[in-house]
This record gives sequence, structure tokens and C-alpha cells, in this order.
Amino acid sequence: MDSYCVNRNAQSNGDHEVHNVTKNCAYLPDWSNRQDLGLHQNCTTAVQKAKQYFARSNGCYHCATACHTT
Repeated sequence: MDSYCVNRNAQSNGDHEVHNVTKNCAYLPDWSNRQDLGLHQNCTTAVQKAKQYFARSNGCYHCATACHTT
């Protein structure tokens, strides 16, 4: 299982990006801007968890590609 977080700061389009921390994504937010999502089998459940905090959550294009939407 991998560890995920969501960026507390929204992107310009209003989405909060979900990142795979285990993959050490180059686009991880600063520690102070991360909301921990815990361990997940895949990005789908991580994004579902993120939506409990931020309704507009989306997978990172680089580390959670399967859950990235445009």
C-alpha cells in the first residue's frame, strides 16, 4: 500500500491535488500544506478520502495519473 496526501491549497481551477507520497512525487506540496490521507491500495480510494476534506479533489498528473481528470 502507498501513502497519499492532498494539497490543502487549491490549484487555479479550484482542484486540490492528491499525491502519492510513497512515489516521492516531484510536485508534492510543502509539509505545511499537506493533509494526510493515510495508506491506500490505489489512488481511487485516496481521492475518495480527499473528497471528505475538499469536494474538488483530483489525482496528480505525475504520481496519481489514473485518477487525474482534466
